[in-house]
Amino acid sequence: MTDEIPYTADRSLYGKLRRRVARVMHVRPARLDMSRPMVSFTFDDAPGSAAITGAAILERHNVHGTYFICAGLMGRPCHLGAYARVDEVKALAAAGHEIACHTFSHLDCGKASSRDIAHELDRNQQALRNMHLAPSQTFAYPYGDVSRQAKSLLNTRYLASRALHHGLITTGTDLNQTPGVGIEGEDSETTAMHWLRKAAAVPAWLVLYTHDVRENPSPWGCTPDVFERVVAAACAMGFEIVTYAEGARRASGMSAASFNRAA
Repeated sequence: MTDEIPYTADRSLYGKLRRRVARVMHVRPARLDMSRPMVSFTFDDAPGSAAITGAAILERHNVHGTYFICAGLMGRPCHLGAYARVDEVKALAAAGHEIACHTFSHLDCGKASSRDIAHELDRNQQALRNMHLAPSQTFAYPYGDVSRQAKSLLNTRYLASRALHHGLITTGTDLNQTPGVGIEGEDSETTAMHWLRKAAAVPAWLVLYTHDVRENPSPWGCTPDVFERVVAAACAMGFEIVTYAEGARRASGMSAASFNRAA
Protein backbone atom coordinates (compact mmCIF):
# COMPACT_ATOMS: atom_id res chain seq x y z
CA MET A 1 0.00 0.00 0.00
CA THR A 2 1.11 3.56 -0.54
CA ASP A 3 0.55 6.85 1.26
CA GLU A 4 -0.05 8.57 -2.07
CA ILE A 5 -2.93 11.08 -1.97
CA PRO A 6 -5.23 10.47 -4.95
CA TYR A 7 -5.49 13.32 -7.43
CA THR A 8 -8.91 14.99 -7.48
CA ALA A 9 -10.37 16.30 -10.71
CA ASP A 10 -11.80 19.82 -10.92
CA ARG A 11 -15.08 19.90 -8.97
CA SER A 12 -15.45 23.67 -9.07
CA LEU A 13 -18.44 25.41 -10.63
CA TYR A 14 -16.33 26.02 -13.72
CA GLY A 15 -15.45 22.33 -13.94
CA LYS A 16 -19.10 21.33 -13.63
CA LEU A 17 -20.12 23.80 -16.33
CA ARG A 18 -17.32 22.57 -18.59
CA ARG A 19 -18.55 18.99 -18.30
CA ARG A 20 -22.13 20.09 -18.94
CA VAL A 21 -21.15 22.01 -22.07
CA ALA A 22 -19.11 19.03 -23.28
CA ARG A 23 -22.25 16.89 -23.20
CA VAL A 24 -23.73 18.75 -26.18
CA MET A 25 -20.51 18.85 -28.21
CA HIS A 26 -19.27 16.18 -30.65
CA VAL A 27 -22.23 13.93 -29.97
CA ARG A 28 -22.45 10.49 -31.65
CA PRO A 29 -25.94 9.09 -30.96
CA ALA A 30 -26.44 5.43 -30.14
CA ARG A 31 -28.88 3.34 -32.17
CA LEU A 32 -30.31 0.45 -30.17
CA ASP A 33 -33.27 -1.84 -30.81
CA MET A 34 -33.37 -4.09 -27.75
CA SER A 35 -35.74 -6.79 -26.59
CA ARG A 36 -33.43 -7.84 -23.75
CA PRO A 37 -31.48 -5.59 -21.36
CA MET A 38 -27.68 -5.56 -21.48
CA VAL A 39 -25.13 -4.82 -18.78
CA SER A 40 -21.37 -4.35 -18.92
CA PHE A 41 -19.12 -4.79 -15.90
CA THR A 42 -16.10 -2.51 -16.16
CA PHE A 43 -13.05 -1.82 -14.01
CA ASP A 44 -11.27 1.53 -14.00
CA ASP A 45 -7.48 1.65 -13.46
CA ALA A 46 -7.53 -2.18 -13.30
CA PRO A 47 -6.12 -2.86 -9.83
CA GLY A 48 -4.68 -6.32 -9.32
CA SER A 49 -7.68 -7.33 -7.19
CA ALA A 50 -10.02 -6.52 -10.09
CA ALA A 51 -7.85 -8.51 -12.48
CA ILE A 52 -7.80 -11.55 -10.19
CA THR A 53 -10.84 -11.55 -7.88
CA GLY A 54 -13.17 -9.55 -10.14
CA ALA A 55 -12.31 -11.66 -13.18
CA ALA A 56 -12.77 -14.92 -11.26
CA ILE A 57 -16.29 -13.89 -10.24
CA LEU A 58 -17.24 -13.02 -13.82
CA GLU A 59 -15.74 -16.22 -15.16
CA ARG A 60 -17.72 -18.31 -12.67
CA HIS A 61 -20.79 -16.91 -14.40
CA ASN A 62 -19.26 -17.55 -17.86
CA VAL A 63 -19.14 -13.85 -18.77
CA HIS A 64 -16.43 -11.27 -19.45
CA GLY A 65 -15.68 -7.75 -18.28
CA THR A 66 -13.87 -4.67 -19.53
CA TYR A 67 -10.63 -3.44 -17.97
CA PHE A 68 -9.68 0.19 -18.60
CA ILE A 69 -5.90 0.06 -18.45
CA CYS A 70 -3.31 2.79 -17.85
CA ALA A 71 -0.28 0.95 -19.22
CA GLY A 72 2.14 3.40 -17.64
CA LEU A 73 0.94 2.46 -14.15
CA MET A 74 0.93 -1.33 -14.42
CA GLY A 75 2.39 -3.05 -11.37
CA ARG A 76 2.77 0.11 -9.30
CA PRO A 77 1.45 0.37 -5.71
CA CYS A 78 -1.41 2.79 -5.22
CA HIS A 79 -4.39 3.69 -3.03
CA LEU A 80 -6.34 0.86 -4.70
CA GLY A 81 -3.84 -1.75 -3.55
CA ALA A 82 -1.68 -2.07 -6.67
CA TYR A 83 -2.33 -1.80 -10.38
CA ALA A 84 -2.47 -5.04 -12.36
CA ARG A 85 0.88 -6.32 -13.62
CA VAL A 86 1.72 -6.98 -17.25
CA ASP A 87 1.27 -10.75 -16.80
CA GLU A 88 -2.12 -10.20 -15.16
CA VAL A 89 -3.32 -7.97 -18.01
CA LYS A 90 -2.16 -10.55 -20.54
CA ALA A 91 -4.02 -13.26 -18.61
CA LEU A 92 -7.20 -11.16 -18.71
CA ALA A 93 -6.97 -10.82 -22.50
CA ALA A 94 -6.25 -14.54 -22.90
CA ALA A 95 -9.38 -15.33 -20.86
CA GLY A 96 -11.55 -13.20 -23.18
CA HIS A 97 -11.88 -10.01 -21.17
CA GLU A 98 -11.69 -6.67 -22.98
CA ILE A 99 -8.54 -4.59 -22.49
CA ALA A 100 -9.57 -0.97 -23.01
CA CYS A 101 -7.90 2.44 -22.76
CA HIS A 102 -7.76 4.76 -19.74
CA THR A 103 -4.83 6.88 -21.08
CA PHE A 104 -1.20 5.94 -20.43
CA SER A 105 -0.75 7.73 -17.10
CA HIS A 106 -4.35 8.45 -15.95
CA LEU A 107 -4.38 11.88 -17.55
CA ASP A 108 -7.10 14.37 -16.64
CA CYS A 109 -8.67 14.82 -20.09
CA GLY A 110 -10.82 17.68 -18.84
CA LYS A 111 -7.81 19.96 -18.52
CA ALA A 112 -5.31 18.50 -21.01
CA SER A 113 -4.70 19.77 -24.53
CA SER A 114 -5.65 17.74 -27.60
CA ARG A 115 -1.96 17.17 -28.26
CA ASP A 116 -1.33 15.76 -24.77
CA ILE A 117 -4.40 13.54 -24.91
CA ALA A 118 -3.40 12.17 -28.33
CA HIS A 119 0.10 11.46 -27.03
CA GLU A 120 -1.29 9.54 -24.05
CA LEU A 121 -3.63 7.48 -26.25
CA ASP A 122 -0.82 6.65 -28.67
CA ARG A 123 1.49 5.59 -25.83
CA ASN A 124 -1.17 3.35 -24.33
CA GLN A 125 -1.90 1.68 -27.66
CA GLN A 126 1.81 1.17 -28.31
CA ALA A 127 2.24 -0.40 -24.88
CA LEU A 128 -0.55 -2.87 -25.66
CA ARG A 129 1.09 -3.72 -28.99
CA ASN A 130 4.38 -4.28 -27.17
CA MET A 131 2.51 -6.77 -24.98
CA HIS A 132 1.22 -8.47 -28.15
CA LEU A 133 -2.33 -7.43 -27.34
CA ALA A 134 -4.90 -6.03 -29.74
CA PRO A 135 -5.39 -2.24 -29.75
CA SER A 136 -8.15 -1.07 -27.43
CA GLN A 137 -11.52 -0.27 -29.00
CA THR A 138 -13.10 1.70 -26.17
CA PHE A 139 -12.13 4.35 -23.64
CA ALA A 140 -13.05 5.62 -20.16
CA TYR A 141 -12.31 9.18 -19.05
CA PRO A 142 -9.99 9.22 -16.01
CA TYR A 143 -11.82 10.89 -13.10
CA GLY A 144 -14.84 11.09 -15.42
CA ASP A 145 -13.50 14.46 -16.55
CA VAL A 146 -14.57 15.43 -20.07
CA SER A 147 -13.83 18.33 -22.39
CA ARG A 148 -14.75 19.37 -25.92
CA GLN A 149 -11.23 18.74 -27.17
CA ALA A 150 -11.18 15.25 -25.67
CA LYS A 151 -14.52 14.31 -27.23
CA SER A 152 -13.48 15.63 -30.62
CA LEU A 153 -10.35 13.49 -30.57
CA LEU A 154 -11.96 10.36 -29.14
CA ASN A 155 -14.79 10.48 -31.68
CA THR A 156 -12.48 9.13 -34.38
CA ARG A 157 -10.55 6.68 -32.21
CA TYR A 158 -12.97 4.57 -30.20
CA LEU A 159 -16.31 2.84 -30.58
CA ALA A 160 -17.44 4.49 -27.34
CA SER A 161 -16.07 6.47 -24.40
CA ARG A 162 -17.48 6.13 -20.88
CA ALA A 163 -17.91 8.95 -18.38
CA LEU A 164 -19.21 8.80 -14.78
CA HIS A 165 -22.65 10.43 -14.75
CA HIS A 166 -25.53 8.08 -13.92
CA GLY A 167 -27.90 6.93 -16.64
CA LEU A 168 -28.88 4.26 -19.13
CA ILE A 169 -27.80 3.87 -22.74
CA THR A 170 -30.70 3.92 -25.18
CA THR A 171 -31.22 5.24 -28.70
CA GLY A 172 -29.88 8.79 -28.80
CA THR A 173 -27.38 8.44 -25.94
CA ASP A 174 -24.02 9.97 -26.80
CA LEU A 175 -21.47 7.21 -27.43
CA ASN A 176 -18.68 9.73 -26.92
CA GLN A 177 -19.81 10.32 -23.33
CA THR A 178 -21.84 7.35 -22.13
CA PRO A 179 -23.09 7.16 -18.55
CA GLY A 180 -21.75 4.73 -15.98
CA VAL A 181 -22.94 3.70 -12.53
CA GLY A 182 -20.43 2.92 -9.80
CA ILE A 183 -20.36 -0.20 -7.65
CA GLU A 184 -18.42 1.68 -5.02
CA GLY A 185 -18.79 2.99 -1.50
CA GLU A 186 -21.24 2.03 1.25
CA ASP A 187 -24.33 2.09 -0.99
CA SER A 188 -22.68 0.25 -3.89
CA GLU A 189 -25.00 -2.77 -3.95
CA THR A 190 -28.17 -0.75 -3.43
CA THR A 191 -27.21 1.65 -6.22
CA ALA A 192 -26.28 -1.11 -8.65
CA MET A 193 -29.51 -3.01 -8.00
CA HIS A 194 -31.58 0.15 -8.47
CA TRP A 195 -30.07 0.73 -11.91
CA LEU A 196 -30.35 -2.93 -12.90
CA ARG A 197 -34.07 -2.73 -12.25
CA LYS A 198 -34.36 0.48 -14.26
CA ALA A 199 -32.47 -1.03 -17.21
CA ALA A 200 -34.55 -4.21 -17.12
CA ALA A 201 -37.78 -2.20 -17.26
CA VAL A 202 -36.88 -0.22 -20.41
CA PRO A 203 -34.96 -2.40 -21.61
CA ALA A 204 -31.63 -0.58 -21.93
CA TRP A 205 -27.88 -1.03 -21.80
CA LEU A 206 -26.38 -0.33 -18.37
CA VAL A 207 -22.66 0.13 -17.74
CA LEU A 208 -21.46 -0.56 -14.21
CA TYR A 209 -17.95 0.21 -13.01
CA THR A 210 -15.77 -0.26 -9.97
CA HIS A 211 -12.07 -0.27 -9.11
CA ASP A 212 -10.62 -2.67 -6.54
CA VAL A 213 -12.49 -5.83 -5.52
CA ARG A 214 -11.24 -6.94 -2.09
CA GLU A 215 -12.37 -7.52 1.48
CA ASN A 216 -11.38 -4.03 2.64
CA PRO A 217 -11.93 -1.97 -0.50
CA SER A 218 -11.06 1.64 -1.10
CA PRO A 219 -13.94 4.15 -1.30
CA TRP A 220 -13.87 3.52 -5.07
CA GLY A 221 -14.14 -0.27 -4.87
CA CYS A 222 -16.37 -3.01 -3.50
CA THR A 223 -16.08 -6.32 -1.68
CA PRO A 224 -16.04 -9.66 -3.51
CA ASP A 225 -19.38 -10.58 -1.91
CA VAL A 226 -21.05 -7.41 -3.20
CA PHE A 227 -19.65 -7.89 -6.68
CA GLU A 228 -20.72 -11.55 -6.71
CA ARG A 229 -24.28 -10.65 -5.71
CA VAL A 230 -24.58 -7.92 -8.35
CA VAL A 231 -23.31 -10.20 -11.13
CA ALA A 232 -25.58 -13.01 -9.98
CA ALA A 233 -28.55 -10.63 -9.86
CA ALA A 234 -27.91 -9.48 -13.43
CA CYS A 235 -27.86 -13.10 -14.58
CA ALA A 236 -31.04 -13.95 -12.66
CA MET A 237 -32.84 -10.89 -14.11
CA GLY A 238 -32.15 -12.04 -17.66
CA PHE A 239 -29.51 -9.50 -18.62
CA GLU A 240 -27.19 -10.21 -21.49
CA ILE A 241 -23.74 -9.50 -20.06
CA VAL A 242 -21.45 -8.01 -22.71
CA THR A 243 -18.11 -6.26 -22.77
CA TYR A 244 -18.23 -2.51 -23.23
CA ALA A 245 -16.84 -2.95 -26.75
CA GLU A 246 -19.58 -5.41 -27.70
CA GLY A 247 -22.27 -3.09 -26.39
CA ALA A 248 -20.68 -0.19 -28.26
CA ARG A 249 -20.49 -2.22 -31.46
CA ARG A 250 -24.21 -2.89 -31.31
CA ALA A 251 -25.05 0.69 -30.35
CA SER A 252 -22.93 2.15 -33.16
CA GLY A 253 -24.20 -0.27 -35.79
CA MET A 254 -20.73 -1.19 -36.96
CA SER A 255 -18.03 -3.72 -36.23
CA ALA A 256 -14.72 -2.73 -34.68
CA ALA A 257 -13.03 -3.47 -38.02
CA SER A 258 -15.33 -1.17 -39.98
CA PHE A 259 -14.97 1.56 -37.35
CA ASN A 260 -11.20 1.35 -37.58
CA ARG A 261 -11.34 1.66 -41.35
CA ALA A 262 -13.64 4.69 -41.09
CA ALA A 263 -11.33 6.30 -38.54
